[in-house]
Amino acid sequence: MTPAKSFTQALAARFAAGAAKTALLCLDGEGHADGRTYRELDVRARSVAAALLRRRAVGAPVLISMDGGPHAVAALLGCLYAGAVAVPVPPPDASRAAAERTAAIAAETDAAIVLTASAHAPELSRRLAAAGRSSVVCLAVDCLPDDGDDWQPPAVDAGATALIQYTSGSTAAPRGVQVTHANLLATMESLRTALGTDEHARIGGWLPLHHDLGLIGQLLHPLWLGATAVLMPQHLFATAPVRWLHEVARHRVTVTAAPDSAYARCLAEATDDDLAGLDLSALATAVNASEPVSAVTLAAFARRFAAAGLRPGALVTGYGLAEATLLVSLTDRRSPAPATVSAEGLDRGELTPPEPGRPVRTLAGCGPARGVTVRIVDPESSAALADGSVGEIWVRGEAVAAGYWRRPLESAAVFGHATSSGERGFLRTGDLGALRDGELYLTGRIKDALLVDGRTLHPQEAERQLARSGAPFGSAVVLSAPAEGEEIVAIQEIRGAGWSRGQLADLAERVRGCLHDEFGASLGGVVLVRPGTVRRTTSGKVRRSLMRELYLRGELRPLYASAPPYTPEGG
Repeated sequence: MTPAKSFTQALAARFAAGAAKTALLCLDGEGHADGRTYRELDVRARSVAAALLRRRAVGAPVLISMDGGPHAVAALLGCLYAGAVAVPVPPPDASRAAAERTAAIAAETDAAIVLTASAHAPELSRRLAAAGRSSVVCLAVDCLPDDGDDWQPPAVDAGATALIQYTSGSTAAPRGVQVTHANLLATMESLRTALGTDEHARIGGWLPLHHDLGLIGQLLHPLWLGATAVLMPQHLFATAPVRWLHEVARHRVTVTAAPDSAYARCLAEATDDDLAGLDLSALATAVNASEPVSAVTLAAFARRFAAAGLRPGALVTGYGLAEATLLVSLTDRRSPAPATVSAEGLDRGELTPPEPGRPVRTLAGCGPARGVTVRIVDPESSAALADGSVGEIWVRGEAVAAGYWRRPLESAAVFGHATSSGERGFLRTGDLGALRDGELYLTGRIKDALLVDGRTLHPQEAERQLARSGAPFGSAVVLSAPAEGEEIVAIQEIRGAGWSRGQLADLAERVRGCLHDEFGASLGGVVLVRPGTVRRTTSGKVRRSLMRELYLRGELRPLYASAPPYTPEGG
């Protein structure tokens, strides 16, 4: 078979070869499936492409603002079929913050067209007009006629931009990664090798299509394979996390993926009755990725859901980012045991064996590099570091994008870097980690890392420890705030109601005690808040920069606070 020159050409070949096969199952809130064959998807994609070609959208950014139903898939495929640049954005019925994100992306890309559903087109037009984008045309995908019979694959080369994937914005303003056809083709091969997938796979989950793991991992990969994609609405998981696993079981999904926080929520909320009615025996691979992975969550989830038929070795961990077109590393079925290392050594930037009677940290391995080259580099000197040393993770390979859309300065800061020894073409991820015996271990982010008495504290570790402290503690954010020097502040969600001020003060002391005993951290303040206050991205990552802004502007509504800008005794 002649290698495809573009990702679109590869898809067209798969669609022709398996026309009668089920390509897509889209679940509604009740779990009912709306199925589409490859032939049906091809017809609708051609119709969207015809509409875009009439509007001369070849090579131009086209926004896709839809939910995860079959029309959204047709919109995405139609962009590829037309040679347009697909730009997935949040669905139009999402939050106000999501609407503002969409308006900002529309302005940055200068998109002239938004693909949406007829039910949302008027309101989306109104919102865009209010944001100064009144010239943007909203096309209702579900109303387009089937008039794409004359479509032919566009003459698109591998270096052309296929889509713009906006980052989640957990630590900075969202940036549009220019993903080429060559990037996508390289990632598909790496995913197939790492996951062991083929045309018989059923791949699915609830992550939205404007998130790289949802778009590339759970939609484009199964379509590229000629397999079946099973798409679940995000609110299905948000309202009842275990429903995700029940739908995985009911539809015999073989590969699913979610962030660590999703697995932790399932652990916390699954009852014995849930497990009794759950059969996960068809699930070959459950990927834990998209945020730092907890070794505790991994072990506990594997033990708990073994009773529901979860296979030994099915739970794997990975690391990736939008700038690398999703995948950097992934564990295999015989992944090594988590690394238990000296906490003091980790503070010094080294993975060293634990010492008797001294604090330890347990790190989950994220597997070997998959289709890319990984170096651990001193971010100041650009020198590649030895095995077991903690530094910035640098990545090079065919799946790594060339830069951000219309952001040359930020692109230069992140892409195309060289080590001090002269190795060129690396992406600076901004993430900290170490390699040991070929296995990648993530330890945090450069921008997140906090200094405590000359030692490094990674807030994700502190937040996980607080979440494991038992009732009534929920999600937490640990961040730095300006004072005479930098102070460490913990924002902690508290479940339940009717707390007295004295009880809240005791809970705040529990937070202080936990972080001091485990990490030697002396807090500048504790802010106790209601559940739901901690903001997250669509994939479940804490929006740390936003939480810091809300804290510094005094816009949180605390139950109790012992730090400025709030009153010493809370609100």
